[in-house]
Amino acid sequence: MSEPSTITDPADPRLADYTGLTDVELRRRREPAEGLFIAEGEKVIRRALSAGYRMRSMLLTAKWLDVMADVIADADADAPVHVVEPALAEAVTGYHVHRGALASMERKPLPDAASLLTGARRVAVLEGLVDHTNLGAIFRSAAALGMDAVLLSPDCADPLYRRAVKVSMGAVFAVPYARLDPWPAALDTVRDAGFTLLALTPAETAVDLATLTPHTLPRTALLLGAEGDGLTPRAIAAAHHPVRIPMAHGIDSLNVGAAAAVAFYAVTTP
Repeated sequence: MSEPSTITDPADPRLADYTGLTDVELRRRREPAEGLFIAEGEKVIRRALSAGYRMRSMLLTAKWLDVMADVIADADADAPVHVVEPALAEAVTGYHVHRGALASMERKPLPDAASLLTGARRVAVLEGLVDHTNLGAIFRSAAALGMDAVLLSPDCADPLYRRAVKVSMGAVFAVPYARLDPWPAALDTVRDAGFTLLALTPAETAVDLATLTPHTLPRTALLLGAEGDGLTPRAIAAAHHPVRIPMAHGIDSLNVGAAAAVAFYAVTTP
């Protein structure tokens, strides 16, 4: 256990992990390089710890001391707990920390994509997804609807970026993921593992997803692209089937997070 200590100076070097959380480019570069990520809010912190992530430190306001008392008691002695005023938390992080508690966590090494596929039957494969909100929503749906894993192209956003973790409500800790590199050649790894690749696209020439009865396929990989641009032609060409979700009332497509949820349900539910 680390005894909580009060900090009053926003420039205190002990708060370095929490500086500039709203600076997306800075955090994208810094967090993976330093092997850390930020968990925000009681539920997310607890889920990260339950998933085996080690806490480096915690930053919280005084009113959260009682709520997080058990977490503080179980923390390693070298994981300091910093208590600050709300205004100081905002000055350090760059935004109003309305959930009252943040934790800096240590990242785990990512598994190899091939090993991740070994025991999986239903996986999501994401290409060029750079929006953290969409990424978090997809992980939450993947966890809720029983997907076994998520594979990411090299240019996808970081699932452990604060916004993605928050939107997923910690689901990024529940669904294993790996990077597929080089792209799209590494899709051969998925095919060679016996997966049927289904590329989700709004194209009229695509097959209605439901007609394939995807839940009956032995192993299924759903390819989803970024909002707006969708999947690249090379990714679609690598799939066994281009598939679409039928639309009504003149709507041509869904938000990628919503489309993912519909497709996940289709491939996991009889």
